Amino acid sequence: SIAMLPQKELLPLTGYLHGGCSPIGMKKPFPTALHQSAAEQESIYVSAGKVGFQVEVTPADLQKMLPMRLADVIK
Repeated sequence: SIAMLPQKELLPLTGYLHGGCSPIGMKKPFPTALHQSAAEQESIYVSAGKVGFQVEVTPADLQKMLPMRLADVIK
């Protein structure tokens, strides 16, 4: 089962501020899930690790960079 980390737990657990938590280069490995429809996109944007900064990447390249899975994450 995949669940998003509650915002109040983000900083103490990961060291990242809300809006600056990037799946790339995490200090601790956390499970990462991407909505399955993202795989159909030419490119997507993810946080670059600093509030207000993003990086554009193809879903396939993101899967090469980190252990992640595609899932239906919408409730």
